[in-house]
Amino acid sequence: MDFLQLTKDRFSLRKFDGRPLKDEDIEAILSAAKFAPTAKNLQPQKIFVLKSEASIEKLNNCTRCGFGTKTAFLICYDKNECWKRIPDGAESGILDMGIVATHMMLQATAIGAGTTMVMLFDLQKTVQEFDLPENIIPVCFLVAGYPAKDAEPSERHLVRKNIENFTKEI
Repeated sequence: MDFLQLTKDRFSLRKFDGRPLKDEDIEAILSAAKFAPTAKNLQPQKIFVLKSEASIEKLNNCTRCGFGTKTAFLICYDKNECWKRIPDGAESGILDMGIVATHMMLQATAIGAGTTMVMLFDLQKTVQEFDLPENIIPVCFLVAGYPAKDAEPSERHLVRKNIENFTKEI
């Protein structure tokens, strides 16, 4: 598939067919995360694969945006392993995880699955539910699965600004 077409076809999937992702599809999605670029190639990602009933229940305790998924990923970074900008110490972790999640979403689309990146979650509850140590920072959940037959992108999916509206040559 052409890359630009892949980016156009990918949408936030909020209606799954009820099947968990196959192990080989999970591996393919995780491989995309492995090869995602990160600042200074430090690879601070820590990704938790949620596929047991107990882990999906924890997900649903942390966000109302599970959308009935049977498989999800909790995407975090290790603040002790990410690059820090000099002189202000800003961490690259959130940006790095955005790149990692994007690679995962595009790979899911390429194999016929779908995802939604969920940032609407209770941070403290997530840390507690998943027993995360202080250095592991949750950034998002990536709910994943196979599209229901009647799944469609939102009506806003293809509404895009013209390139001239967000670029400026200097």
